[in-house]
Amino acid sequence: MKKNVIVSLADANYFPLLEELINSIKRFKESQKVAICILDAGLTEDQKEKLLKKVDEIKLAEWDIEVPSYKVKGKDWLKSQVSRAFLPKYFPDYEKYLWIDCDAWVNDWESVELYFKACENGKLGITQTIGPGYKITSKVNWLFGKLAIIKSQNFKHAVKSNLGYEKARKLAFAPHINIGVFSLEKKSQGWKVWQENLSTTLKAGNIFGSEGLAINMAVYIDELETEFLPLNCNWIISNLLPKYDEIRNTFVEPYLPNRKIGIMHLAAGIWKDGKDMRLHKDVHIEIKTLNNNKVVKSLRFIN
Repeated sequence: MKKNVIVSLADANYFPLLEELINSIKRFKESQKVAICILDAGLTEDQKEKLLKKVDEIKLAEWDIEVPSYKVKGKDWLKSQVSRAFLPKYFPDYEKYLWIDCDAWVNDWESVELYFKACENGKLGITQTIGPGYKITSKVNWLFGKLAIIKSQNFKHAVKSNLGYEKARKLAFAPHINIGVFSLEKKSQGWKVWQENLSTTLKAGNIFGSEGLAINMAVYIDELETEFLPLNCNWIISNLLPKYDEIRNTFVEPYLPNRKIGIMHLAAGIWKDGKDMRLHKDVHIEIKTLNNNKVVKSLRFIN
C-alpha cells in the first residue's frame, strides 16, 4: 500500500500540462512508491480514460465550501481554489499529501522527497516566493514622495475579503506563500485551520486567490508550524527565469551555487507575441546558460 500521494487538478484545457506533470513524475524510479491522484474539474471522458492508465485514482472535484453560483458559473477549474484544502476527504487512504499544480513539473526528485519530509509532525511544507534575485517583494503607490499605499498581494486580497485592517497589516509585508506546491500529513491540524480561513475568505473576496490568502493567514496569523523549503522546490518562472546548464542538460537557479531546479512552475504564464507558453507548447524564449551563452527553449516538460 502506497503511503504518500501526489495530487493535482485540471480541466480539459489544461490536460496537456497535467499529462506532462504526470510524465515528469513517472520517469523517476522512486515514483513507483508514490501514488498519483487527480481531481477532475472538467476533463473529457477520453482524457480520463487516458489518465487512468497512468494514475491511481481520479475523483470529481466539488465545491467543498458553498460559493455564490454567479461567481463560478462555467468555471469548474475554480474548484481548485477550494478542493485542494480537502484532499484527505477525496483520497483518504494516504498518510502524506503533496499537491502540485498542473502547470508545474518535476525536474529533480529531491524536491519531492523534501516536501514529504517537510510535512512530518503536522507541519506545512511550502515555499515562500522570495529569494536571491527578487527585486520587488511588495508593490506600493507613493503619495507626495513619502506616503505609501500598500498594494502587496496579501494585503490587497485581505482587504477585499473583509478580514479587517489588523489582520491585513500582519499579512502586508510577509513574504507571499505560493499554494501551487505544498505538503501536509493527513493528521495535520493544518487542514482544519486552512479550511476555516478559506470559509472566511470566500465570503467576500474573489474565488481565485482565496485559498492562497487562507494559507498565508494560517502561517502568518494562526502561526501554523511550517517548514519553509528553498526556492528551487517551487520555481515560479514568471518571477525569475532559470539558467540552463549545458553540461548537465538541466535548468538551474541563475545564481550561485546554481542548484538544480526541483519543481518548475509556470504560474502566471510566460508570454511571447501574445501567446502563453502554458497553452502553446511552440512558444520558446531566450535564457542564459552557465557558460554565458544564450539558448532558445521551452520551459515546459519535454518527454
